[in-house]
Amino acid sequence: MARRPKKPRTLHDAQARSKRAAEGAGDAQAPERLQKILARAGFGSRRACEDLIAAGRVTINGEVASELGAKADALGDEIAVDGKPIRVESSVYYLLNKPKNVLCTSNDPQGRKTVFELLPDESRRTFSVGRLDYESRGALILTNDGAFSNLLTHPRYGIEKTYSVRVRGEVSEADLVRLRSGIWLSEGRTLPAKVWIVKRRKEETELGLTICEGKNRQVRRMFAKVGAKVLGLTRTRIGALTLRGLKDGESRALEPKEVESLRRLAQQNAEAPRPSGPGTKGTRARSLGKPDPALRPGGLST
Repeated sequence: MARRPKKPRTLHDAQARSKRAAEGAGDAQAPERLQKILARAGFGSRRACEDLIAAGRVTINGEVASELGAKADALGDEIAVDGKPIRVESSVYYLLNKPKNVLCTSNDPQGRKTVFELLPDESRRTFSVGRLDYESRGALILTNDGAFSNLLTHPRYGIEKTYSVRVRGEVSEADLVRLRSGIWLSEGRTLPAKVWIVKRRKEETELGLTICEGKNRQVRRMFAKVGAKVLGLTRTRIGALTLRGLKDGESRALEPKEVESLRRLAQQNAEAPRPSGPGTKGTRARSLGKPDPALRPGGLST
């Protein structure tokens, strides 16, 4: 006897499976919010993925999913963006010690080396969480998890990044006060920074700097505003992650507990009470983050 052809899956089917899963029945793969699936597939932060859904660019089993609350089975449903099926891969997280003169872009018309060439054989599409400019070196996370990337880069989550900065000449106490209070750049004022002197030499100064945002070439531009040219810049820490054990150009996979620790810290920072008083409204107040363990007497711990 010939088998009856299967009916094509629809958005209604996906919603029905979500309801069955919530009641304890149905498929083993639990349905997830659509924006979470898209973020994991590399379409950016969950907010960016919500914009894709609201714009009607996402379909589930051939039907437009315009509701932000829509859920789907990443493995069982046919999900497409602009008509192209998405590919949901297992999440991957690498910590790389980026060398100098290496780009954070996926390709370069001039043929310069990129950070993706330094990873071990990796078939999954990855991107850098934030960027380090061509001349800078140090800690850089590479992943395919858009939601995780947003947690590490959006100031409201307060994930601190610590840098070792070498500048020409001296940096005065007045300059330190300006850097700590926030520097006006073309796109606005920077958030409060932690800055301390590590070592003073005859013609240059070595400092430690901790910030929780990442404007384009922010550290170099901040020091330029106080008249200090950056000669060397190394990111030594992201949250609690350090470069310990990693030589220039080496990478390692993050352990699940390290990934979860960063997620938990971001959530704690986002939920922290806002400081009260003048000038403490909005994102700026929520972005102060936790004290950085690198701040120890005697300078920067790397």
